[in-house]
Amino acid sequence: MANGSVRVRFCPSPTGNPHVGLVRTALFNWAYARHTGGTMVFRIEDTDAARDSEESYEQLLDSMRWLGLDWDEGPEVGGPHAPYRQSQRMDTYQDVAQKLLAGGYAYHCYCTALELEARRDAARAAGKPSGYDGKCRTLSAEQKAAYDAEGRDSIVRFKMPEEPITFTDLVRGELTFTPDNVPDYGIVRANGAPLYTLVNPVDDALMEITHVLRGEDLLSSTPRQIALYKALIELGIAKEIPSFGHLPYVMGEGNKKLSKRDPQASLNLYRERGFLPEGLLNYLSLLGWSFSADQDIFTIPEMVAKFDLPDVNANPARFDLKKAEAINADHIRMLDVKAFTEACEPWLQAPHANWAPENFDRAAWEAIAPHAQTRLTVLSDITANVDFLFLDEPVEDEASWTKAMKGDPVALLTTARARLEAADWSSPESLKEAVLAAGEEHGLKLGKAQAPVRVAVTGRTVGLPLFESLEILGKEKTLTRIDAALAKLAA
Repeated sequence: MANGSVRVRFCPSPTGNPHVGLVRTALFNWAYARHTGGTMVFRIEDTDAARDSEESYEQLLDSMRWLGLDWDEGPEVGGPHAPYRQSQRMDTYQDVAQKLLAGGYAYHCYCTALELEARRDAARAAGKPSGYDGKCRTLSAEQKAAYDAEGRDSIVRFKMPEEPITFTDLVRGELTFTPDNVPDYGIVRANGAPLYTLVNPVDDALMEITHVLRGEDLLSSTPRQIALYKALIELGIAKEIPSFGHLPYVMGEGNKKLSKRDPQASLNLYRERGFLPEGLLNYLSLLGWSFSADQDIFTIPEMVAKFDLPDVNANPARFDLKKAEAINADHIRMLDVKAFTEACEPWLQAPHANWAPENFDRAAWEAIAPHAQTRLTVLSDITANVDFLFLDEPVEDEASWTKAMKGDPVALLTTARARLEAADWSSPESLKEAVLAAGEEHGLKLGKAQAPVRVAVTGRTVGLPLFESLEILGKEKTLTRIDAALAKLAA
């Protein structure tokens, strides 16, 4: 394929929240377009008025922008094949349907739903394929007139060829579908509304799409589309049949395909938790593709440089939330400190922050940020990690308190307070030495000695490096909180 000639498309329906499986499809199309120097077409399939919504449409655009998956043609960008919303292209589909009817590639089918179901039941009972049996394929003009006189509705069906259809899937290799498995199918509803089976390949033809990369669930529709493409080429509407590549299923819990209803399927969940776009895309790219045998962490430009279709695996890919989080944590650590502090900003403000806005101390935040960066899995973790700096008193956590305040915490805290009051507060090392000395005085190693101090000052048994935290919090607040803990223990 000559450089620049690849044209791929991402064509979601604006229904509900974006799904991570959908994002994986968008990513593979985008990466292939960028790898080849080709064109990424973003098209909206919004012909289902009952399910489509403008809110979902706006969410799709916002999600693509957040992920950094830009497009060369489509909504808000335009292009030579505009419009890019199917709801604005109805005249085109009606025109193509009429040409297919006139050319003998399609026909009116008058079968009612009850008739179809009865014939399907009979076919199943006889052990035969239960798809459409072609009853209306050869209706005479008189029979059509009689049905019309009855007031029967008719749909438009595409006439499938009576020989096998073979094509080479870019992911799965050569595949053959026999005629009994691909019966004639509807392309226009009785009310005149075009179906997905017509509009999707017609748009691909008119937009000169060269590679259709989509989910495995659409594989069974490919022979129908190939037959329709051949008709469109003969009618002068299409130039060529695109290459098809069907991406592996993304599996969820219990070996089932990840569905929109699965809690971990929603892209919004990952945005709200503070996944970085780079971290999430890195993980999603591994669902059916690998960078190399020994490397799972890479930047998106590195992925684009290596991404190619022969490397896509046909086997189902399991969505592993723990691995997604681990990869995101690596991407957080890859940020420079300035980018990290900026990325955390939304979680340091309302409604996430549990402190008064005037209590936020930017100098303290910038000082603690490098220590926090190495500890986070997702950006939303930052709020609980640094709240002790900006609250008037630490969050009460009775479980942490009970766990840390064992033995003789009053004696230890009293000694630690005296040592800290006398310590040099210009470095975390001197504060560590103070707590270490207090522990030794009571026969405790540093780990046991620092636990009551940490809970007294931060409210939690686990958190950011303690002595750097104490230095940033400051001597006065640290000693005040130890005094409050001693008072609580005395009570």
